[in-house]
Amino acid sequence: MLMVGLTGGIGSGKSAVAARLAERGAVVIDADRVAREVVAPGTEGLAEIVAAFSERVLDPAGALDRAALGAVVFADESARRRLEAITHPRVRARTAALVAAAAPDAVVVNDVPLLVEVGLAPTYHLVVVVQAAVATRLARLARDRGMERAEAERRIAAQADDARRRAAADVVLTNDGSLAELHAAVDALWRERLGPYEANLRARRAGGPQRVELTEADPTWPQQYARLAARIRHALAPADLRIDHIGSTAVPGLAAADVIDIQLTVPTLAEADGALARRLGEAGFPRVPGEWWDDPRPPGGERWEKRLHGAADPARPVNVHVRAVDSPGWRHALLMRDHLRADPDQRAAYLLLKRELSASAPGGAAYGTANDPWFDEEHLRAEEWAAQTGWRP
Repeated sequence: MLMVGLTGGIGSGKSAVAARLAERGAVVIDADRVAREVVAPGTEGLAEIVAAFSERVLDPAGALDRAALGAVVFADESARRRLEAITHPRVRARTAALVAAAAPDAVVVNDVPLLVEVGLAPTYHLVVVVQAAVATRLARLARDRGMERAEAERRIAAQADDARRRAAADVVLTNDGSLAELHAAVDALWRERLGPYEANLRARRAGGPQRVELTEADPTWPQQYARLAARIRHALAPADLRIDHIGSTAVPGLAAADVIDIQLTVPTLAEADGALARRLGEAGFPRVPGEWWDDPRPPGGERWEKRLHGAADPARPVNVHVRAVDSPGWRHALLMRDHLRADPDQRAAYLLLKRELSASAPGGAAYGTANDPWFDEEHLRAEEWAAQTGWRP
């Protein structure tokens, strides 16, 4: 099943997105609702809270008085941690039970207001952020909740800002327009990305054709890589394997095909199979069938073996190159990246080569550059640079 994290600031319209996704067929798990369920009257969670903080946190009907509890824990770090030790495990357990009850082909949407603040983004296959201008949010909070402006501003300020949420987002839904416009955006997301992603994930196949057209440098490529790497790292934990952003999208300012290349370092290629390949597939990075090799530099030697994984997400092409530490292909990928980062002249020459090949063979040149003689010369230049600077991978 596909696990989607949904979040957004107060007044952004996150609940409207969750409702629309539910109408399309998603299984929506509301974190706030789960948090209320685990401390409802008669639950062990509420009994433990009362034991820890006394009956002063109950209302006259015997239910949890959230305002009273907030007054107790708001300014007391130890009290807050005690409360979290009671509620968080129960919320996790209840959420896991709801996920387990979903169908194998479900798109499960976890609606979590503080998803970014508590660092949950890497635990999902995809993170969707709903955003709206502060003025729009203030107007909604006044109109829909009767909230005073000062209180609304305080609550907005207490949450992560838009920049921090966008950094965690694979998808940003802007909700400054009408409800019909929001629904149209959600429907497109469901049709074009979530549904195909779930099908690819279940089949353990990479999603869609790679984008081979040369595009101008995207300043968000490193940020996109960071999200993907965090997802891989979470999937492989507790193993702490080296992960690097490689290829053209790892070189600032360099035009490239819009594909994020990632190098995952393993002790030996034998360890790239079995459990590691399975866990990568479950995280949304299935193994690409076949045997995969890198061309040797300089040419004429034995090819460099590797494993290759792709992305089940149809909207974000990714190559995960799994290479053994200290192998020639592993070293070459890091050396090329670092030399191009450090040498503006070679970076410019490589960009010129890319543009020439793209113009002569539109649509397919971006992946045809590895056999160009320029790469043989660049390999020698990079090795000279490494020797002069003392570069190490």
